[in-house]
Amino acid sequence: MARTTGPVCRRCRREGLKLFLKGTRCDTPKCAFERRESAPGMQSYRRPKLTDYGLHLREKQKVKRYYGVLERQFRTYFERAERAKGNTGEVLMSLLERRLDNVVHRLGFGLSRPQARQVINHGHITVNDRRVDVSSYLTRPGDVIRVKPRPKSTQKVKANLEEFTREVPEFLLRIDGPEPEGQVLRLPEGPDVSIPVQVQLIVELCSK
Repeated sequence: MARTTGPVCRRCRREGLKLFLKGTRCDTPKCAFERRESAPGMQSYRRPKLTDYGLHLREKQKVKRYYGVLERQFRTYFERAERAKGNTGEVLMSLLERRLDNVVHRLGFGLSRPQARQVINHGHITVNDRRVDVSSYLTRPGDVIRVKPRPKSTQKVKANLEEFTREVPEFLLRIDGPEPEGQVLRLPEGPDVSIPVQVQLIVELCSK
C-alpha cells in the first residue's frame, strides 16, 4: 500500500493546524507545531497570501492529510459523494469519518490514525466478529467493532485506552470491559467531524 513518508509535523505546520498525527504527543509541550507554527522551509518567517486556488487546495490537502488518504482514494470518495443523494460535501466527510481506521481511532483503540491503521493491518480488530484488516473499510450503522480475543490484541488496545483522553463522538458507542468493543450507532453528520473544514471549497475545487 502506498503511503506518505517523511517528517510528520511538517504537515501540520504546512496546513497551519494540528492534524494529531502523533497521537497524545500532540497534546503535550513536545508537539513541534506548538514550538514552531510557521510553515516549513527556508522562507518560513512569513506565510504568503494565498490565491483563490490556493485556498481551495489547502482545504483539500488538509483533509487528505488528516484522514491519511492519497489523491486517487480522495477522488474516489468524492465521485461516490457526487453520485449520492444529499449535500456532496456532507456526504464526502461522512464517508471519510466512516473509514475503519478513523472509527478505531475515535473509539480510542488507536492513539492516532496511523497507529489505528497498524492495529487493523496486524489483525487486532474484528467487525461483526469477522477479522477485517483493510483500513479503508467503510463501517455502517449497527456494525460492532471488537478487539480480537487474544492477550496480545487486548493488551495493546487497553494500553492505548489508558492514554486516550479525547471524547468519543456521538455516532459511536464504546463499551469498556475485558475485551473492549464499540458500535456504530448512526451515520456521522456535520457536528461529528473532528476537523474544522470549509467543505464547500473542496467541492468547488474537485468539481472543476
